[in-house]
Amino acid sequence: MSRPLVCALLMASSVALALTSLPGCQSAYYATMESFGVHKRDILVDRVEDARGDQEAAKETFKTALERFSEVVKQPDTDLKKKYDALNSELGRCEKRASTLSGRIDSIEDVSEDLFAEWEKELGAYTNQDLRRSSEKELAKTKDRYGQLISAMRNAESKMEPVLASFRDHVLYLKHNLNAQAIASLQGELTALEGDTAALIKDMEAAIAEADAFIKDMRPKEG
Repeated sequence: MSRPLVCALLMASSVALALTSLPGCQSAYYATMESFGVHKRDILVDRVEDARGDQEAAKETFKTALERFSEVVKQPDTDLKKKYDALNSELGRCEKRASTLSGRIDSIEDVSEDLFAEWEKELGAYTNQDLRRSSEKELAKTKDRYGQLISAMRNAESKMEPVLASFRDHVLYLKHNLNAQAIASLQGELTALEGDTAALIKDMEAAIAEADAFIKDMRPKEG
């Protein structure tokens, strides 16, 4: 594909995607993308890939935030103000990553609903019943695979807010209690936070694996 065409496609995609936030513009978005040969199936896979990348980024961000908190608790005699600022910054990054990821998952659900509705409707257009049954079977298989994917993504998403809430509490506490004695009192809290974060990361990794499998299944087979 030529560079000008790639640029035109990206620009059209960006404009059309922005329009989907307006009532009645979803169909215009799909029409624009289809004019470039990009169909709902392709859009779904692209959004799953984006969400997979966001999950990987969020996983690393939460791990870093936990490391920052651990440094504050385990080394209370160091520059606490500096470490508090670093931890507060990591909290902000976690919140941003979580918000972005939730938006990605919502966008996946939007296009999947439209894809499956279109697929089911077009089953009635077949005159060859063997082909119709084959397509219907593939639709059922894709729905089942998608169900596993979205379930894993939503499960990981549901674990983010409790961990974020705990981080917020600790950051707020540190804001008003930057002294060694107060920091030492958080030792017990660290263990619980480590467990919750580990569980979150495990669920994120499971969702990433589901995304990888879904993308592989949905990509056209070569050869």
